[in-house]
Amino acid sequence: MTDGAKVIGYARVSTDEQADSGLGLEAQRAAIRLEAQRHGWTLVTIYEDVASGRSLNRRPGLEAAFAAVAGGEADGLICSKLDRLSRSVIDFSSILKRFQDNGWALVVMDLGVDTSTIMGAAMAQMVSVFSELERRRIGERTREALAQRKAQGVRLGRPPVLPAAVERRIRRAHARGDSLRKIADRLNADAVPTAHGGQRWHASTVRSVIARTA
Repeated sequence: MTDGAKVIGYARVSTDEQADSGLGLEAQRAAIRLEAQRHGWTLVTIYEDVASGRSLNRRPGLEAAFAAVAGGEADGLICSKLDRLSRSVIDFSSILKRFQDNGWALVVMDLGVDTSTIMGAAMAQMVSVFSELERRRIGERTREALAQRKAQGVRLGRPPVLPAAVERRIRRAHARGDSLRKIADRLNADAVPTAHGGQRWHASTVRSVIARTA
């Protein structure tokens, strides 16, 4: 970003970190102000969260920061450390792509990432590459673990939680010739929950129970 560009700052601490001055909000504010001053950027404001960095959810400060940049209030976003923005490389990669796709600048001070510069953009691309590698490794490990469990005879998938009495009721009704629709209607009339806690039975739901217990 050029001299005079406008930036939005972002700082975050978890509840446990509030007492740690090294990771406190004021330390992050000071670092962001100093970086903006050093580059001649205009710091519009600093949004903050007291929340976990493991997820992007439930972080109103971060959402407000994104909205401010998207709304044209600033040219980019700046934070002091990657783990203040996200502790998930995959989440960071999604943030990075969003900023690059929209032409917004993203500055992460400890990584040396500034997507408005050639070197910063290259560093950001490296982060994206390793993020994709990690996604593939997670998928590979998951597939290997599932294959091993299947080979051991472990039944995969969420186990049914339908009471045995309900299963017997369905089988008996089916055995005496009741249609799937009729069985479903009677279960609904008696307010019997489905296997996963649903409140509405359908013919297809009844059919799956019969097939599973056959």
